[in-house]
Amino acid sequence: MKAYVLINIRTGEIQDVVRQMKKIEQVREVNMTFGPYDAVAIVESKDIDHLGKILAGSIQPIPGVEETLTCLTVEI
Repeated sequence: MKAYVLINIRTGEIQDVVRQMKKIEQVREVNMTFGPYDAVAIVESKDIDHLGKILAGSIQPIPGVEETLTCLTVEI
């Protein structure tokens, strides 16, 4: 399962958050963005429960992360 995670980050902490996210095994890609969100990450997991654990245990606790929005992908 793949998801796009849109992330709001405290001002001045974007580079630190992106560096920390790159260390998470399930994060396939993370980039700083311009617009309503400060970064977007592509996260892969075996199922939705595992994705929730990644978000709650690895991404949201990173200092500077203020808010996340998860968009699940659907193959057609």
